Amino acid sequence: MRLLIDDLRDFLDPAPAHVARTSAAGAELLRRHRAEPIDELWLDHDLGGEDTIWPVVELLERAAFDGEPFTITTIYVHSANPPGAAKVLQALRRWGYHVVPATNSAAVGYREPR
Repeated sequence: MRLLIDDLRDFLDPAPAHVARTSAAGAELLRRHRAEPIDELWLDHDLGGEDTIWPVVELLERAAFDGEPFTITTIYVHSANPPGAAKVLQALRRWGYHVVPATNSAAVGYREPR
């Protein structure tokens, strides 16, 4: 299972994925799939306006703190905000999640304007 939390990007391949565009929708997406293993979780830091990925990061941290971390093979941080991405990487690695930087990854790209 692949999850993407990003306000502007989509996966560029046609493989199935669940997408959330806000931190609230991202947290709900994670809660909905809590009992399932997640192969890939892709996180953008800035989600439009004042919204950031931090509520999602806090949900992941809380689960790990409670001794029940989410089962996620790899978390990819693909933000165009280097300081924000670095903080996400540091926070989630601290709790034992496998997190890798993926800025400029060819796996995700900007959506076509409507």
